[in-house]
Amino acid sequence: MKSPVTVALVGNPNAGSSSLFSALTGVQVAIANYPRVTTELASQDVTHKGVALRIIDVPGIFSTSSRSPEELVGCDFIRRGEADIIVNVLDGGNLDRSLFLSSQLIETGRPRVTVLNMIDEVRKAGIRLDHAMLASALGSPVVETCALRKEGVEALLDAIVQVATNPPPQPMRLHYDQHLEGAIDRIQGHMVTLHGAMDGHRARWLAIKLLEGDEQLLRGEAEHAELIEEIKREQNSLTHEHDEDSAGLLAAARFAFSNGLLREVRHHDGDVSAGFNATRLLDDFFLNRTLGLPLLLGILWVMFQTTFSLGAIPTDWIKAGVELATTYVDGALPPGMFHDLVIDGVMAGVGGTIVFLPNIVILFFFMAILSGTGYIARASFLMDRVMHHFGLHGTTLIPMVAGFGCNVPAVMATRVITNKRARLIAMLIAPFMNCSARLPVYILFAGAFFADIAGTVVFAMYMASIGAAMLSAVVLNRIIPGSGGDAFVMELPPYRLPTLHSVLHHMWDSAQGFVAKVTGVILVGSVVIWFLQEFPRDIAYTQDFGAAIEEQEAQPDGPEKDKALKVLKSKQAQEKLEGSYLGRASIAVTPLFEPLGFTWRDSAAIMTGFVAKEVVVATYAVIFAQEEESDDLTEALRGAMAPATAIAFMIFTLLYAPCLSTIAIIGKESNSWRWAGFSVAYSMAFAWTMSLIVGSVSKLLL
Repeated sequence: MKSPVTVALVGNPNAGSSSLFSALTGVQVAIANYPRVTTELASQDVTHKGVALRIIDVPGIFSTSSRSPEELVGCDFIRRGEADIIVNVLDGGNLDRSLFLSSQLIETGRPRVTVLNMIDEVRKAGIRLDHAMLASALGSPVVETCALRKEGVEALLDAIVQVATNPPPQPMRLHYDQHLEGAIDRIQGHMVTLHGAMDGHRARWLAIKLLEGDEQLLRGEAEHAELIEEIKREQNSLTHEHDEDSAGLLAAARFAFSNGLLREVRHHDGDVSAGFNATRLLDDFFLNRTLGLPLLLGILWVMFQTTFSLGAIPTDWIKAGVELATTYVDGALPPGMFHDLVIDGVMAGVGGTIVFLPNIVILFFFMAILSGTGYIARASFLMDRVMHHFGLHGTTLIPMVAGFGCNVPAVMATRVITNKRARLIAMLIAPFMNCSARLPVYILFAGAFFADIAGTVVFAMYMASIGAAMLSAVVLNRIIPGSGGDAFVMELPPYRLPTLHSVLHHMWDSAQGFVAKVTGVILVGSVVIWFLQEFPRDIAYTQDFGAAIEEQEAQPDGPEKDKALKVLKSKQAQEKLEGSYLGRASIAVTPLFEPLGFTWRDSAAIMTGFVAKEVVVATYAVIFAQEEESDDLTEALRGAMAPATAIAFMIFTLLYAPCLSTIAIIGKESNSWRWAGFSVAYSMAFAWTMSLIVGSVSKLLL
């Protein structure tokens, strides 16, 4: 027996394979109640009863013949035949759809285990399934699971180990009519002649896929002209005999198998329409043509308002803790360069950013609720009509929503879009979505300049991100040649109540990710920024200011002395900063940003934000800590910038160049670094233009 045994979790989108992967391995992956969450293979090794297993979560597919880039990931894995055992994950309450894929997996000839997932919903709907008959018809053990509650996980592992140690002696096969079987046999024989001896079950499956017209396999056999001609002859013969192409005949046979099996194994007790009626009633409300969109906007406004207002309480606690820690460290460390590095660099940068942790956690709590209930899929449906006016369709909302967490998975989530041009446009507008890295910037600026309506301002920035993405889609549709996207077809999953565990995990994961950035990128960034603004040091200049400060300190105590010292120290710090490496670089690029009302400090924050947008806040914290204008960052910022300029800066932060990770993933997903470079250039030009317009209008209104 091979070790480890490769076990592939394969099922339709939203059938729960990712939840099952987490339950089997203990490794948490992205889970949501809408399709296309998993966009690449996830793998984890586990051991059960002494057998080493490599569990692989395959992105959801409807068929083993790929269409979208996302389906291609899963189909390629199955096509390569790397799985020793296929765990076919079925949505127990939606077998009408799920069994079509099951019939195709039977054809692979691989040992299988069938999982009836979401069995709790099946029971609630009053559905009984005949396990013995289902196992016999599918040629595999059948296990009931509820992945979110980890129900049936042990039984599933037992079944996998049983199949691994005692594989079935003869894999099951579906039988088609004599014309199809004859064509399959002839193509299979031709393949054996060309490629030599090969596993009979795999050869049959490859023959079926070639007869079906699988593009990937046909390209792989393109050099074998005789085989391609044989396939075309068989396809033409079947079309002539049945007045339907071979792909349609195979699909019809699979649907007939699925429908016949369902009539035998599925039985209903009580009112099976109750669950569907509840979903229908909720959809009548949430998807109402008149109320649906205002409800969506209202829900989002409440989410951001609560994120800010509720987060203010723990934010104040953390801020007080940072101030207490800074005071303690300030007194504990002797004066010197290391003292300044720790206080003005590390404590200022990291402390100034970590205070936004509660807001991040609360936002992701709401996102977990919306995705877990199935409302995100409804939001896509609601936005479809609006997005069509901008050359997009509702499917694009899935990567856009993913962008609220991070732009990297948002770009990857564009794999759900089958049209190449539409996918490229979605890829280029995805970075305009407000990732969580930008949230600390908005909270800082909204709290400093618009404290009374801070939640509404943050909500407006998120709405502006959607508006900017749609406006860019109009521009890009005119720039990028090619045909439009496909029609919008998306399954609306049933409403589900997310489990407390999944919601808490979502919150914990977001908190962990933010803290990891604070202790990683932001810590390093704060140290680098401190060194850049601290050097080079002009000894004569330092001595001159030192003498002036000593002279002022010798004056009698009083308010005038304190005020003069504060002004003198502030001027010293400002001139030192302007003469530093950071100041010189920022001043050099400031003429580009002067029309927007930005100073060299703002230019410095923009430049450091290229690495990660959270570093923008850390940059301000380090700079203002040096200038010693105020112990409170919001107060210092308020004294250095006008409200209209603050709005322009928030717009610029929203739109200008993606972070380095997002640029890299655009290059990878588009297979062209030119598009990654275009994304940077276009976003910079777009950000500058929109900031100028918004800033100018804000000056007239404020």
